[in-house]
Amino acid sequence: MSERTRWQAIARRIRVPLGFVFAGVFLWRAQPTWKTMLLSLLLVVPGLWLRAYAAGYVRKNAELTFTGPYAYTRNPLYLGSMMIAFGFAAAAASWVILVALAMLFAAIYVPTILSEEAYLREHFAGFDAYAAKVPRLLPRLTPASFPANENASGGRFSGEQWQHHREYNALMGAGAIYLALAVRLVLHHHEVMGGLR
Repeated sequence: MSERTRWQAIARRIRVPLGFVFAGVFLWRAQPTWKTMLLSLLLVVPGLWLRAYAAGYVRKNAELTFTGPYAYTRNPLYLGSMMIAFGFAAAAASWVILVALAMLFAAIYVPTILSEEAYLREHFAGFDAYAAKVPRLLPRLTPASFPANENASGGRFSGEQWQHHREYNALMGAGAIYLALAVRLVLHHHEVMGGLR
């Protein structure tokens, strides 16, 4: 196994635990204001919507999905995650968090995406044709169209798929982070006011 593929395998395994560690650092370093929290919704809400929308289409490891958001970007789930994460970085109003987040995505998500693409290329004959039309991350302005293919999904959004992928956890997680930021902001305000007395 090459160094590159070894790191791709490691990155896939550690991305979720590392996310929890980063969340702890995030809450420790965050310096939110009501304004930054409100502005962050411009990224967080569309990111949550995109993840939910994509989760209703994808059938992981079962078929190649090219409909719904997958007609615009090959990785709508990761794009949604990035929007959510950078939205929270904006809410935190911390350059340290922003830089750390960019480094984390470069080190973890780029190898993960490349590893997943290698898997899809190996298991689905239509992947190269799909990849030629649909960008890896930043979306097209119009949906790509494809001929009918028995190895690819031409389906519609499925609430059952969304539920199967437990995408509601992203919504609950975002709510918990906003609550933690609001509590931090209120407690900081009380500390400041107490120090002025």
